[in-house]
Amino acid sequence: MPSQPSPRVRELLKVIEKLEPLHTELGEPVKGDWLDQHYEPGQTFAEYLDSNPTTPRAPRRVIYIQPIGAFSKPQDAIIKATAGALQAYFQLPVKVGNTLPESVVPSSARRRHATLGLEQILTGYVCDNLLLPALPDDTAALIGLAATDLWPGDGWNFVFGQASTEDRVGVWSIHRYGDPAASDAAFRKCLLRTIKTATHEIGHMFSMLHCTAYECNMGGSNSLEESDRAPLALCSQCIAKLCWAIGCDPVARYKQLAAFCRKHDLDAERATYARLAGALFDR
Repeated sequence: MPSQPSPRVRELLKVIEKLEPLHTELGEPVKGDWLDQHYEPGQTFAEYLDSNPTTPRAPRRVIYIQPIGAFSKPQDAIIKATAGALQAYFQLPVKVGNTLPESVVPSSARRRHATLGLEQILTGYVCDNLLLPALPDDTAALIGLAATDLWPGDGWNFVFGQASTEDRVGVWSIHRYGDPAASDAAFRKCLLRTIKTATHEIGHMFSMLHCTAYECNMGGSNSLEESDRAPLALCSQCIAKLCWAIGCDPVARYKQLAAFCRKHDLDAERATYARLAGALFDR
């Protein structure tokens, strides 16, 4: 960060100061958690600014969702709702592309997991061979949504999603998030899980690294249980990164997210965003 911060950076440093008491610091990781198995240094707001991050600057201001595979009607409703969530979360236009058949992924980029017994597709193929060559000129981020489970290569069982911090492409899967047709509660749980992963991966596309300081949506996750423990909200350091990257007002963003959560009966998340907006109202 420059020795003489710009007015925008000074404003966001005040945002960090006001919000920091509302976020919970990470404790020791549970055995099997992401940070139990992966060492990561984290990333402060100052380190983010010094990293020459990839950001959605004009004319690249649109987030595209590219569905891949066969989705049920309830899953289609999840995709539509997720598009609305992404628009509020990133304060950018969101467009959903026409669904591509899963046959666009060749057999060489698929496997059947030896112990889990389920089919998986290779994240690198989706990002490098399907999405990267298809980037529209106005793309801030292009993220594929797969109906099939994902894996990133040798040594891994699966991933919820994966994204590039430089190329503005990524992919995530709805496969492990439960059946949204089972009940209203199951729909809400599937929606929240889908939104968490999509926003996390797009955060990576804007050069945000895994958060290691607070309970935060940018924290890494090794399991569905760990992902469910994490909040949808960003911590004070990560919200400053995002607001700098996209040039948004944090209070207006929080209010839009609270309205989205109220519409979809995500009550705990609505309360969190209302509380965060309240903390900044008089800044």
